Amino acid sequence: MRVVHDLGAAVAPPAGSAVTIGAYDGVHLGHRHVLALLREKAAGRGVQSVVVTFDRHPATVVRPESAPLLLTDLDQKLELLASAGVDCTVVIRFDEVRANEMAEDFVTEVLVDALRTRLVVVGSDFHFGHGRKGNVALLTDMGRRLGFDTIGVSLADDDSGEPVSSTRIRRLIAAGDVREASRLLGRPHQVRGVVVHGDGRGGATLGLPTANLQVPDGIALPAEGIYAGLFERSDGIVHRAAASYGRRPTFYAEAQPLLEAHLVGFSGDLYGEEGHLSFVERLRGEKRFESVEALVAQMRADVERADALLRAQAWGPAG
Repeated sequence: MRVVHDLGAAVAPPAGSAVTIGAYDGVHLGHRHVLALLREKAAGRGVQSVVVTFDRHPATVVRPESAPLLLTDLDQKLELLASAGVDCTVVIRFDEVRANEMAEDFVTEVLVDALRTRLVVVGSDFHFGHGRKGNVALLTDMGRRLGFDTIGVSLADDDSGEPVSSTRIRRLIAAGDVREASRLLGRPHQVRGVVVHGDGRGGATLGLPTANLQVPDGIALPAEGIYAGLFERSDGIVHRAAASYGRRPTFYAEAQPLLEAHLVGFSGDLYGEEGHLSFVERLRGEKRFESVEALVAQMRADVERADALLRAQAWGPAG
């Protein structure tokens, strides 16, 4: 997949392109439904499939006080879009100027002049431009005059009949239901960060060393508790893991939440490296123990349970 950060670059062949537009946070099953249709229609017309997305979630500029936590950072999103098979992704800088741009100007600048758009495929509830005045009706009307067709796609429903959406997945993650979130994402929810030094208690005191992952602000983390998951090291090696996200109430009356993972079968040094942690299933909530010995016993049980669960579901390395 080609990634373009400069609208002035020639990103579309003379035949033009089929385009979808959106934040595409998570690139979940609902998004993939739209992307599959885009690819099908693009192939039928002999044009490239192009995703137009943004370098940040538009809400962080338009309404920063209520902007959602993100399911994916930009690098993750681009990787997932590439895995969906689209030909090109155009990343547009979203700032105050872009937020105040009229929808008609966006259509002319981006869709017509930069991408030679022949078809637009978006969700039926898609809105864009200043005051969210751009919608499927506006795209349809402008397309008739400017040479492109528009398809508004209803959000894909799952077995419950409820649409698959980033908002719904964020709610599930916030509640700790990472298994259901994984089903709607089509993969486990993953966060990325740098392994940093903690208080040194995991290996020295508890006998279970952990990788403390510093995740950037603005990324969706699950409810505090203990999880079975997968930890991918910077060299690409994946380990089954028992992960904890919480405040360590056995040791602290008050503390900031910390994300840490014990990698099954690993005892090396990961400090300063980037790690990817995927949440497969919640094991239990966080609790305070009356003694360090009781905590260690529970931690060992958590690791055994996580390892057994992941092995049973064929997650992680063979063996």
